[in-house]
Amino acid sequence: MASDIRPDDRLGAGHPVLAFDVGGTDLKAALVDSSGRMVELLRRPTPLDGERTGDAVVAAAATLLDEFRRTYPEIEPAAAGLVVPGHVDEVRGVGVLAENLGWREYPFRDRASEALGLPVSFSHDVRAAGEAEYRLGAAKDFHDVVVMAIGTGIAGAIFIDGTLFTGGGMAGEIGHSRVADGPECACGGRGCLEAVASAAAIARRYTALSGVPVAGSREVLERAGSGDPAAQRIWDSALDALALDLSHTVALLAPEAIVIGGGLAQAGEALFVPLAERLDGILTFHRRPVLLAARIGENAGVIGAALRARELLAAPVPERAP
Repeated sequence: MASDIRPDDRLGAGHPVLAFDVGGTDLKAALVDSSGRMVELLRRPTPLDGERTGDAVVAAAATLLDEFRRTYPEIEPAAAGLVVPGHVDEVRGVGVLAENLGWREYPFRDRASEALGLPVSFSHDVRAAGEAEYRLGAAKDFHDVVVMAIGTGIAGAIFIDGTLFTGGGMAGEIGHSRVADGPECACGGRGCLEAVASAAAIARRYTALSGVPVAGSREVLERAGSGDPAAQRIWDSALDALALDLSHTVALLAPEAIVIGGGLAQAGEALFVPLAERLDGILTFHRRPVLLAARIGENAGVIGAALRARELLAAPVPERAP
């Protein structure tokens, strides 16, 4: 069934397009009309099938296109945007590697274009979400910005003087900066930020320390607020790691703002206030970035995919203020 969404006019006038955001659990599909309204947003379980997951995702996208056409025959999309996690080569249109989803060197752009019969823009999910925040959300008033997503993993989108920097698909892997001596990370390294401070890592590390299973990082934070010393220790170490990593980002890029989204950002002031204090305590002469919560919400990836599809067609898209 379609999710309960309100019309969204933020994309502005342009070609009608499709947008697909592939996640580890869900595949989101949206149909955007010529006014920029998201007519419908559908969610389906991501069709995980080992090494054949790429083919299964493309087939699911084609099925969703057929469903949209049956329901809205008056809206004919002119292009599609597809975004996926993992290591992405946007120039070649290839999903280079997604260990948890099973593909390696999968030609998403060409396969999806063939299956949909449409031109397809292909990108990384966090970079697409970052573009949505940069054009339409919390980062829209800045030119040098890092948009950071902290959820199951940690990654970022980097904007330098108004331009998204991709580094051949490798830029923004913030989660795989080393910030500690351990624990081991899924990438094969040790002490990566993602292994210490992602929402999944916070819950996992608390359970390992306390022996008490928890549903997620929110429960760890709640336990810390109730005086649980193990939870406080894990939460403090995550904040320390995030502040250290952000200090490196600030020293290298001097962003005006750092926008934080993803599940962990839902902690609100419990995250942003102590994180800003820790970061300020590390920095000396550096430009202090404003720390902001992402505004677009959980559909930032699919909105970014729609923007990319519009861009592929050189259609009008919302312009940034001068």
